[in-house]
Amino acid sequence: MFTLRRWWDRNGLLIVLASLALGSGLYIRQTQAALLFEVYQLVTRPFQAEPSTQDQLMDARMVELQARLVELESQNQQLQKLLEYKSANKKQGIVAPIVGRSPDHWWKQITLGRGSKDGIKEGYIVTGTGGVVGRIISVTPNTSRVLLLSDPSSRVGVTISRSRFMGYMRGQGESKAVMEFFDKVPDVRPGDIVSTSPFSHLFPAGYPVGVVESVDLTKSPAPEAEIKFSAAVGYLEWVMVVENNPRLEDEIGEQPLE
Repeated sequence: MFTLRRWWDRNGLLIVLASLALGSGLYIRQTQAALLFEVYQLVTRPFQAEPSTQDQLMDARMVELQARLVELESQNQQLQKLLEYKSANKKQGIVAPIVGRSPDHWWKQITLGRGSKDGIKEGYIVTGTGGVVGRIISVTPNTSRVLLLSDPSSRVGVTISRSRFMGYMRGQGESKAVMEFFDKVPDVRPGDIVSTSPFSHLFPAGYPVGVVESVDLTKSPAPEAEIKFSAAVGYLEWVMVVENNPRLEDEIGEQPLE
């Protein structure tokens, strides 16, 4: 007993300190040093300068300017792509912003921030980066309303660019449409480019419309193909409005396919 007491007198303090160190280490690990952080914050708080109202306003202003810069860069990229598309197609057109779009009619109609004062008329063609978007159906001095190709009421005469097989395309209220062929056994396959047909009366021939995604040759009463629009109809912010020369049949009142 005497020997044990002498050993404890010599080593007891060391054992207690080691136990405390080990326990503290385990506690810090479990709490991820949260207590130490709070103590540090409490001790250093008197020495930390509170940001002034002016500094806070300046920080908020910087965030706002950075957000505006990002938005302007995004718009600039979209306009650049649209102008490159316009140059590649060598079409004279009016660049117009999309200023109105209802969530309930997202795939049906859009409103442009250009109108008759800018030279836009009913029947003009609306294109975006990638291809045709729709056509102007009404105009005010400062705005224009566009019927999109994706509208279920839209019917467009189209052709398969590779094989020249024709049909008409109807909107599906989304980013895709369905093409119904005139021929019972058309030469069509996924990846084929679809463009406006020479027999389309409301669109000039040769405008890109989309790409064939799938084909159903067993569909009745006529074979069908699912078409994905080449223009990102759901994400456009700027478009180009192009003059459309009506055909004689349209002028005298005949109303075939668009």
